[in-house]
Amino acid sequence: MAEHLSQSELDYPFKLLEYFNGFRVSKVIFSACELGVFDLLLKSQEAMSAQRVAQELGTSVDGMERLLDALVGLEILEVERAEGTAFYSSTDVANLYLAKGSAKSLHDMIVYRSQTIYPLWNNMVDAIREGKNQYEKTFGLPSEDVFQAIYRSEEEMLKFMGLMNSSWVLDGHDVVTAFDLSRFQRIVDLGGCTGALANELARAYPASSITVFDLPEVVEAAQKHYSQEDNRVAFQSGDFFRGEIPSADLYVLARIVHDWSEEKCLALLKKIYETCQPGGGVLLVEALLFENKRGPLMVQIFSLNMLVEAEGKERSPSEYTNMLNKSGFRDVQVCRTGKSYDAILAIR
Repeated sequence: MAEHLSQSELDYPFKLLEYFNGFRVSKVIFSACELGVFDLLLKSQEAMSAQRVAQELGTSVDGMERLLDALVGLEILEVERAEGTAFYSSTDVANLYLAKGSAKSLHDMIVYRSQTIYPLWNNMVDAIREGKNQYEKTFGLPSEDVFQAIYRSEEEMLKFMGLMNSSWVLDGHDVVTAFDLSRFQRIVDLGGCTGALANELARAYPASSITVFDLPEVVEAAQKHYSQEDNRVAFQSGDFFRGEIPSADLYVLARIVHDWSEEKCLALLKKIYETCQPGGGVLLVEALLFENKRGPLMVQIFSLNMLVEAEGKERSPSEYTNMLNKSGFRDVQVCRTGKSYDAILAIR
């Protein structure tokens, strides 16, 4: 094994140390978002001293200065010195993706990861030993019903909806255009949450009608808190596991199948197949593992997240294809987008 390592790697494990400190890097960004650092710097439109930032946000000067310096080290902020005082300002990346007010903001995703996923991951060892999610140990909640735990209060439900909404800021256009879906006139986004992906579908396929189908409390919150860009996006309440699903030419399951056991996934896919007319289909949007399971690394980490947070796992293209075939679908196509999420289209 040693012959494959360079002398510098043998002398000092740089990569391992980088990995060890990964959780600290994450928490630097999480903390800055939760404190409102990026929002303040974007709003100010000018460089600010650590003392002024601390005063505005109600923190200690020493703690804020250390946080700002770490963000400079991560190349998320910039710093200039004048007369012995450091003045901090945002980069374009911080303004675009980390400030809450930006159209491409990932702020809600970051807050959910900090306040929900991060605590769950503290119990990763127990998740691996027990083979189940860690809501009970982390939050004192029953772990049998995943979404009862996720939606344990309106505040927590809105955090989760913010996470899902942020997911399509970066990947939405790529996954809905991975295949030409223009032949499908009626599209139903099952578990479509805030309607963010549905709006991407509406932009890409103006001749199609789009319906978001989700739980009643989710639909109510989506219509209350999220404005829809296109009047062709409609909402319908229901439970796709327990009740009927609307008629459609194409069903979209975006980040849905990976939440659940194969048994539940097969039941849902068979229901979709039975509701579909010949020529209709289903579009799965998921992060795909390589067939040899050697990567991608982030998808392997996503799969661990499914262990600690849900019931399911990330899968390879052949695993999804097998499930679709067992459900009746035959014409299965796979597209890797090069982003976080990929697409699989199956036709009845």
